[in-house]
Amino acid sequence: MIAIGKDNGEEMFPIVTETGEITGAATRAECHGGSKLLHPVVHLHVFNSRGELYLQKRPEWKDIQPGRWDTAVGGHIDLGESVEDALHREGREELGITFSRAEALPPYVFESERERELVNPFRLVYDEPIHPSQETAGGRFWSHEELMQSMGKGILTPNFEQEYKRLFCQE
Repeated sequence: MIAIGKDNGEEMFPIVTETGEITGAATRAECHGGSKLLHPVVHLHVFNSRGELYLQKRPEWKDIQPGRWDTAVGGHIDLGESVEDALHREGREELGITFSRAEALPPYVFESERERELVNPFRLVYDEPIHPSQETAGGRFWSHEELMQSMGKGILTPNFEQEYKRLFCQE
């Protein structure tokens, strides 16, 4: 658990291959500091039964993409933690939700100027109350039309935009 108000640069992340095999470990600061060390994360896309997608607003204190709208749940997998355990932990920590199963979507590598992540995305239909924690700056459900109108305008994180198009905008 991190202290609310800043990211812990000394937090240890596993370093992995593109197939998820652990090859080492590095700090958050190393992983997010331009090293391009591949580290695993989970993303949970939370839809309601009307097809709207919940997004969280990233707090201003985050070290990556502060103040932008992002995937409902996104977090790093801790050393020694399974993908599924990280998914459930992050769901509880960020949105106060519990669920039994989410649909696994194809993993992929995301790369920015600062980092490389092995993204393990999941999809969940959830109609229960959502209680965003202080790890977020709140959240709300968005329609597909709202999301498409917001693309490329600096409102959404670039990684969310790429992932949404990859997973949910079939051409």
